[in-house]
Amino acid sequence: MPNSTRIGVYTGSFDPVTLGHMNVIQRACHLFDELVIGVGINTEKRPLFSPEERVELLRDVTRDIPNVRVETFAGLAVSFVRQCGSRVMVRGVRPLTDIAGEFTMLMANRQLDHEIETVFLMADEDYAHVSSSLIKQIVPLSNDEMLARFVPEAIISRLRSKMAALAE
Repeated sequence: MPNSTRIGVYTGSFDPVTLGHMNVIQRACHLFDELVIGVGINTEKRPLFSPEERVELLRDVTRDIPNVRVETFAGLAVSFVRQCGSRVMVRGVRPLTDIAGEFTMLMANRQLDHEIETVFLMADEDYAHVSSSLIKQIVPLSNDEMLARFVPEAIISRLRSKMAALAE
């Protein structure tokens, strides 16, 4: 008898986790019995946080969501979705800015594994402009109250420490 647990897998770099990511996580966790957040390891990118640090940050900000677990993965996202026992990949999109790239990735993923379905969740309008790149630009220019409009408060001190260390 096949597993009847509905598992969704939300993949990304989460460098750092933003309120936009949290919005997608909070909404997606209601659609599935279990939501796996897959922190991708891309050796060609120079992330701000290590994969282990990103997992730790995500675990901290999702600890009150009982059906969420966080893991790292390397390689193809569709392979990771399969390893998690799922056939559903969750992707968060911002209006227009992400659509073309996400559509291209959807088509490639369908070629790689035609049984994996991609579910797009549009970021709420309050977070449609939030990106990890934007966060990295505004950290040195904003106070904690301003920054809390873009990232979970629980990560602000670690984000500031990491940015300060890079500036040295």
